[in-house]
Amino acid sequence: MTRGTGRGAGSSAPRSVDVARLAGVSQKTVSRVFNDEPYVSADVRRRVLDAAEQLGYRLNNAARALASGRTRSIGVVTLGTALYGPASLLMGVERVVRDTGYALRVVNTMEGDPAGVAGAMDSLLDQGVDGIVISEPIDEQAEGGAPSLRLDVPVLVIGAPPPVTAPTVLTAGNGADLMARTATEHLLDLGHMTVHHLAGPQRWYAARDRLEGWQAALTAQEREVPPVVAGDWSAASGYRAGRELAEDSGVTAVFTANDDMAIGLIRALTEAGRRVPEDVSVVGFDDIPVAAYVTPPLTTVRQPFDAVAQEGLKRLVHAIENPKAEPLPPSGPPVDLVVRASTAPPPSRKTPARGRRTASGDGRTSSPPLANGGATTRH
Repeated sequence: MTRGTGRGAGSSAPRSVDVARLAGVSQKTVSRVFNDEPYVSADVRRRVLDAAEQLGYRLNNAARALASGRTRSIGVVTLGTALYGPASLLMGVERVVRDTGYALRVVNTMEGDPAGVAGAMDSLLDQGVDGIVISEPIDEQAEGGAPSLRLDVPVLVIGAPPPVTAPTVLTAGNGADLMARTATEHLLDLGHMTVHHLAGPQRWYAARDRLEGWQAALTAQEREVPPVVAGDWSAASGYRAGRELAEDSGVTAVFTANDDMAIGLIRALTEAGRRVPEDVSVVGFDDIPVAAYVTPPLTTVRQPFDAVAQEGLKRLVHAIENPKAEPLPPSGPPVDLVVRASTAPPPSRKTPARGRRTASGDGRTSSPPLANGGATTRH
């Protein structure tokens, strides 16, 4: 039987996707055949093995996994983006995985590709990973994505509803709604009658959670819930929203779904003659590095990326190494509101808020308060 059909002498080694294409099946089916999983028909199994032999496909990590039981590797499915939140979370996961002694295998997905998560997980399974971290912030199911997949390794889902079924499905990084609620309550506590919201794109789980937290805070105090202004995470969209909101003299407080949009918003308000925070208070979300150094320094919610990664990976490794044990319980998400100079009482009520710790622009405690970069933190 001829091997390497259609491949030149200098071409790369065949992959499972090549076997799947030749056999007329999915990558997941190829993985099931080579992992000797049930529910694969004899005909399909024969086609896959014949295609593998014809192409000269040889198992590597998957074969070693069958022999040793584990490859000591963890796969990560994540959106390929430079946005601060997803990128920071991936960095946190990478740091923690190194400390566990496991190898890390990352597969990026692209926005707007409903089959991207399924393909990424197939690729990781083909490499024989012991567990998978799904850090996929976009709900592609909303646009007719593929149904949930069934996996045979433990899965950690960060910040989104689980799109899979597996022996163990863990979640971490939830609580953005509570953080958003805290940010909104901070503005209400200052005396603002209501709070407007500049939201992120609603295909993102995080944007939905932050909108829900904002709504919950207003509803709980029986305040008016203003119409939502839509943004796309960029400073440019924040600037456009700021020009719109500046025309409404009744706007005295805005909670934005991320810091970049907040920075653009403040620029537009300032250009329109609306002072921040004297006329309009603004709260962001993320605490990006520049947030403490813009004018005015931005009040924001600090995301606990490293803490989320630390806790989530600890629980995932425990599930991998103790498959018959009960999963470790999750801990409550920390809420860290960093209060800087972009928030104040509304023009009709200029009284200082009480019960705060003063801190420098990076959140460290100091005294007395700093006028141009001081911050307080609320937990």
